[in-house]
Amino acid sequence: MGRAVVSVTPDLALDRGNTYAGGLGVLEGDKFYAAARLGMDYRVLTLYYANGYVRYEFDADLRPVPLPEPQPEEFASSLRVADEFRVRLRGEEVSVQALEAAEGSARAVFLRPVAPDWAARLADRVYLEGSEEERFLKYLLLARASEAYIRRDVGTGEVAHVDLQEAYAALLPLALRLPGKYRLVIHTPGPWGHPAFPARLLASECGYRLVCESVPLTELGLAAAERAFAVSRKHAEILSRVFPHHAWKLGSVTNGVDAERWTHPELRRLRGREPGLDAFIEARARARRSLESLLRELKEVELDGRMLVAWARRMAPYKRPEFAARLAVELGDLPIVFVLGGRAHPADGEGLEWMRVFMRLHRERPNVIYLPNYGLREARAVLSGADVLLFTPFSGWEACGTSYMKAGMNGVPTISSRDGGALEMIEDGVNGWMFGEDLRDLVEYWGEEGRRRSELEYAQLRDLLLRVHAMFREDPESLHAVGLRAFEGFRAVASVERALREYYADLLGQRDRSAAYWELDRIARSSSATRRLSSSESPSSSATRRHSLMLYMQPGSGPMTSPV
Repeated sequence: MGRAVVSVTPDLALDRGNTYAGGLGVLEGDKFYAAARLGMDYRVLTLYYANGYVRYEFDADLRPVPLPEPQPEEFASSLRVADEFRVRLRGEEVSVQALEAAEGSARAVFLRPVAPDWAARLADRVYLEGSEEERFLKYLLLARASEAYIRRDVGTGEVAHVDLQEAYAALLPLALRLPGKYRLVIHTPGPWGHPAFPARLLASECGYRLVCESVPLTELGLAAAERAFAVSRKHAEILSRVFPHHAWKLGSVTNGVDAERWTHPELRRLRGREPGLDAFIEARARARRSLESLLRELKEVELDGRMLVAWARRMAPYKRPEFAARLAVELGDLPIVFVLGGRAHPADGEGLEWMRVFMRLHRERPNVIYLPNYGLREARAVLSGADVLLFTPFSGWEACGTSYMKAGMNGVPTISSRDGGALEMIEDGVNGWMFGEDLRDLVEYWGEEGRRRSELEYAQLRDLLLRVHAMFREDPESLHAVGLRAFEGFRAVASVERALREYYADLLGQRDRSAAYWELDRIARSSSATRRLSSSESPSSSATRRHSLMLYMQPGSGPMTSPV
């Protein structure tokens, strides 16, 4: 059996280059760096996006204007041309370069279409396409270029696993048959992560005559995969009802983050020993000063003695940015500064409108600082330097989330809704706080029932934040003690190395399992014993509870279809 692992992803965010678009790319970057430290023969394959993702400027009416984000020359020149080959698309030969970035035993491979021009434009920007056909061809290009690279530069006999990250990579098994080696990792329950294409496109490009008119790529990936993974335990439970016919092959590996990448240097010095509260408080103060320096670059603002509360992530409606905006307005008289960050997909009208709201708050209110082009540099500063992080997704819609893990690695406690992997890692009142209900169905957050629930949960969040602020003002040592428990506990349970050992137990063994796995299990069981389930506290009608494929089969009837 081979020992090479190949991970195919539409999105990869390394520490250099303009490749940030959201959590998936950052997660794949974390895996890449950790796999190198573990000495794995690890290849992560993605497209080379010449103009990155998107950055925003704002017009006179504070409307966000999307602009390309060209790759810096130093990033492009740092990549080595490892191979050149041709694949076929639209009946033509397409020239592709395989550009490699090496990190120890791991390789990040950026597949760059060079010619003809129409093919080169397919990979212009991540998650941005001009038409349905262009979108299909982009991911078929990823599949066929990955197939060529695996055959030529890895060798099919050397492959232990090919992990398909999200449905966008699921065309690869049509190009390269490797029975028993494919695995699909599903990173979202939302319809934006489960694209479907007309069968005519597969007929014209691949020669397949499928009986259905529309082909969901997740179905293709699940059919070809020997195993499938959700990215948290709750996510697996929800997916087992969305895809019940594949539930037998579905397990879960809860996401993790790379401590080396995300821990502030001052906090990193405390690792490997029990620091004590005084040393921890000193390190936290230095991490906060790093964030203060960044914030003062953006706005003249009084920060001394004020609690820094962060809400920063990809701007998407199910993450409930309205919670942060309401808190900033309603608590404007308190010594709290709200650090808001996030950019929307250019096709997500609601997300763009929230960017406009956030920028207006930034311009008009002294207690708000907004980072519209929130990327890796900003995330490192915010998630290590804030006093408290808010994690507010509508329950059931967040597959896992990782911002609270990065914060916890730095001793920043999180106030979290009951969703995703937070249920496995945050103990209410111990290393963070939780609010709201733990819904195990996909309730329509944009509908009447969803709005009712959000209103109730906002009140709970507001009360919790006021309690935490009272701790900050009157009993800061108790607040720091919560952060210290997060710092000490998250090093094991939130580690991406733990996740890699679970994914690749056959290659790495299970040396971490006794510590991290069982700590996750203990927290999950503790959280399960105390959570307020929707069925016991506020039953919802069958008209608003959704756990079927209907959400994925009714275009235009649900949430904005952001592709990430």
